[in-house]
Amino acid sequence: MKILVLGSGAREHAIITALLREQPRPSVVCAPGNVGIAAEVAVVTLDPNDPVAVTDYAVLNSIELVVIGPEAPLVAGVADALRARAIAVFGPDRAAAALEGSKTFAKRIMDEAGVPTGRAVRAGSLAETEAALDEFGAPYVVKADGLAAGKGVLVTSDHAAALAHATFWLEHGSVLIEEFLDGQEISLFLLSDGHSVLPLSPAQDYKRALDHDAGPNTGGMGAYSPLPWLDARFGSENEFVDEIIETVALPTIRQLAAEGTPFVGLLYCGLILTDAGIRVIEFNARFGDPETQVVLPRLITPLSGLLLAAATGVLGGLPRPEFSADVAVTVVVASENYPETPLVGREITGLDGALRVPGVTIAHAATAARGDTIVSTGGRVLSVVAVGASFLEARARAYEALRQVSLAGSHYRTDIAARVA
Repeated sequence: MKILVLGSGAREHAIITALLREQPRPSVVCAPGNVGIAAEVAVVTLDPNDPVAVTDYAVLNSIELVVIGPEAPLVAGVADALRARAIAVFGPDRAAAALEGSKTFAKRIMDEAGVPTGRAVRAGSLAETEAALDEFGAPYVVKADGLAAGKGVLVTSDHAAALAHATFWLEHGSVLIEEFLDGQEISLFLLSDGHSVLPLSPAQDYKRALDHDAGPNTGGMGAYSPLPWLDARFGSENEFVDEIIETVALPTIRQLAAEGTPFVGLLYCGLILTDAGIRVIEFNARFGDPETQVVLPRLITPLSGLLLAAATGVLGGLPRPEFSADVAVTVVVASENYPETPLVGREITGLDGALRVPGVTIAHAATAARGDTIVSTGGRVLSVVAVGASFLEARARAYEALRQVSLAGSHYRTDIAARVA
C-alpha cells in the first residue's frame, strides 16, 4: 500500500514508525516531514494545508491512503478535496473537523447527543467574559474557541490572569468560560468510519511545563500508557473503554452522522474522571501529541489496516485492536523559553547514544538538518519514547536516554509516569 502521511511533528513520526513495523512494509512518504522522519522514509516539499496541492500529488503518485496528522489540514478542507477525487483519507471533512476547530460547535454536539461534559458559556466580548467568570467562580477555565496549538486553555485562580487570557484570544474570535472539573485526566483515541468506532488503549499526558504540574499550559510534555489505576474504579481497562464507547463516542458519531457530517478519522476524547463520573473536557479530530507516541508502540494489530478500514467505511467488521502487555513512557524535550517564545536553531547532539538504550525510540517533533548537524526548529523538539515490562523499567530507560541528549537551554519534566512506577 502507498501511504502519504501529512505533517511534520512527533505524532507523524510515531505514526510512520508504527507503519514501518508491519510486515510487509507499506510504502510511506511524508509531507513535509522533518529530519528524523527523512531518515526513515521519503519526504516531499508540499504544503499539507493546501487541498489542491495535496490532492494533485496523491493522484499523480497513485497514493492509496492519505493519513492527516495535524488539525490545520482538516480545518482547511484537505480531506474534502481528497474524497472528491475518490482517494481514501483518514481524517474528517472540514464540517466534522469543527469538533476540534470550534469548541462552541463541540459543546453543542455534546449537548444534542447527551454526552456528559462540564457547563460552558460562549463569550464574544470582555463584558460577557467577566459575567461568565463571575457566574462560574474560581478556579477559572478560559478556552480559545478555535485552534490554538494546545496553548488556548488557561486554568487559574487569578481573576486578572483569566481576563488577560480571554482578552488576548478575543482578538482572534470568541472564548469559552467553562465549569472547573477536578480529577484524573484521560486521553482515549477511537477510530471511526462515520458509523462504527474501534478504541485504542488509554493514555495520560502532562500539560504543564514543569514538574508537579507547575508552570504554564503546553501542547504536552510527556505521556504514558496504559493506565493501571483505571482497574480500581472500573474493574478493567476494557470496562472503562466500553463505558466511553456507549456514553461518549457512539452518541457523538451518531449525532454528527444525523446532521449530515459523518466523522471519518480519529476521535480524540479528552476525559476527566470526577467524583460525579466521567466528563468530556474536549474533543480533537486527530491523533493526540504526545499520547500517540505511547499508544502506537504498544499496538500489535497492523495500523495501516485499521486506518484504511476507517477511511473506506468497513471498520464495523473488524475486531478490537490488540495491544502488548508492555508499558510505554514518553518525555518531551522542549526548547529554552517554551511555551512562550522558544529559542530555536540550536544544535542537538547525543541522539545516537540515546537510541542505544534498550527499548528507546525518538520521535522528532521540530528538527531540521543544517549541514551535518541537527538543529531545533520549534518549541517541542523531541519525544523520547521508552517501552518496558514495567513503568519502573520504561522510566529508567527514558531518562537514561534523555541524559545522552544535549540541546542548549532545553528542559524536560522529570516526573513523567512517576505516580504509576
